[in-house]
Order: sequence, then structure tokens, then C-alpha cells
Amino acid sequence: MSTVTVAALQCAYSDNMAENLDRVEGLVKDAAKKGAQIILPSELMQGLYFCREEKDHHFDSAYPANDHPVVKRLAPLAKQLGVVIPASIFERDGQHFFNSLVMIDADGSIMGTYRKSHIPDGPGYEEKFYFKPGNTGFKVWPTRFGKIGVGICWDQWFPECARAMMLMGADLLFYPTAIGSEPENPGLDTKDLWQRAMIGHAVSNVVPVIAANRIGNEHGQIFYGSSFIADQRGEKVAEFGRTETGVLTAGFDLEEVRRNRASFGFFRDRRPDLYGILAER
Repeated sequence: MSTVTVAALQCAYSDNMAENLDRVEGLVKDAAKKGAQIILPSELMQGLYFCREEKDHHFDSAYPANDHPVVKRLAPLAKQLGVVIPASIFERDGQHFFNSLVMIDADGSIMGTYRKSHIPDGPGYEEKFYFKPGNTGFKVWPTRFGKIGVGICWDQWFPECARAMMLMGADLLFYPTAIGSEPENPGLDTKDLWQRAMIGHAVSNVVPVIAANRIGNEHGQIFYGSSFIADQRGEKVAEFGRTETGVLTAGFDLEEVRRNRASFGFFRDRRPDLYGILAER
């Protein structure tokens, strides 16, 4: 299949996981009705973005990947609707905790888990208290509707992440996100920077990029939504504002995208022999 329809979901969340899953399920069904085949919810959809503070009781909301309530709810839904769902979760693996993503294929099967590689640490985004840096390496999955790569939030600011997934054969790049106001710097609005960073990945890799963010005021931390889908030339073909709830969709001809990528020559003209410094600390 050369053509694929993708979707990004945007909504607010509460501290009630069942309520959040009901909301996400409704949006997934809406996206499927619109023809979407790969449907992206935002980061850590299970609840409020707890990383704004360091409180040990939040560790209670982590579960093993395949037994996570998010996965157990969305895997049967993916099978029922025949859609692919990259599902962001708070994962517990023994004594270790990760910000992870479980890839659910269109038959409801679990294709594997990606653990967020880049872990931020700063006011309002104190993720290093909760998450170990991912140990899976970057991942690309051959889903029913194409090979897709997924980076999680802070990963999206690193061009190395996007390029690595492209070199692994990705047709599409997805980024579930939780980003908004900066508690220590209320005058800083990163919305445009955030979008530009990912649009840069689209342009320099000639690949569509799909980004899903949350909205809402969570104890004074305001998430600015602005989820979007960009085509392989970096044009935003669908975009939400800062407060809308709903589903964005866009269709792509993957064969056309591949031809465009080949004709630009970015991968032909790469010089890995000069890039050793990128692997140095």
C-alpha cells in the first residue's frame, strides 16, 4: 500500500486514568471514521503530566509495558478498528522506570517498546527524577501501513534522532509530546521553536512529521497544544490551535515521498566519514 492516512490527537487529561482512556478511545474512533490508519495520541496520556514535581507517589502509576492499562485498553481497540496506535506510557521494568512507547499494530499485536532516549531536566519538566535514559536505541517498526519511527517529546529536539530513524528506513516520523509553559520563565513561549525543530526534520529528511501535544491548565502549567502534521517539504498540512480538542488527519503517498527524498540527494551526499565528532562526548 502506497497511500496512508495519519492522525494526531489533541486533548486535555485529568488525574483519572480510566477517564483519560475513555477520552482517547473516543478520539481514536473519530480518527478511524475519518480514514486514519496510524493514530498518534500525545505523551503520557494516562494522566496529568506529573513530572512538574518530584513526588515519589507518582511511581505508583507505572506498570510493565505489555500489562499497562493503556496498552490493555488500546490493543483490542487497534484490532477492532484495524489501525496502528503508538501508545506512550510510564513503564516499570523491575526496579527501573522509563518514559516509553508501545507500538500496537493494526491486528492488535505488540510490536515492541521504545524507551525515550533523551530525558530533560528543568523547572516543570523534571523527568530525570522519574525516568532512566532509554536503553532500546531508536526504533522503526514495519507496521501494516508503513515503516514508522517514533521519538518521544524531548527526542524531537535532536536531529540525530530523526536522522537515525530515517537511516533505519522510516517512511513517517511521529512525536508524542507534552510541552507548554515554563514555570520559571513565564515570558518564554516555545510553541514556534517546538514546531520549527520538527519541521526541520521534515525538510532535511524529506519525510512527513506528525506531532501530538496535550492542552489544558495542569496546576498552573499550561500545555499549548498546537499539534500539527507537516509534509515532506515542511509545509503544515493540518494544525490545531492552543485549546482545541479533536483529530487532525492528512494523507500521504509514500512512494511519492520516497521519490522526492531520492531526488533531493540528502542521503546520497551524506559524508559519514566526516561525522565522527558527532559520536564524541
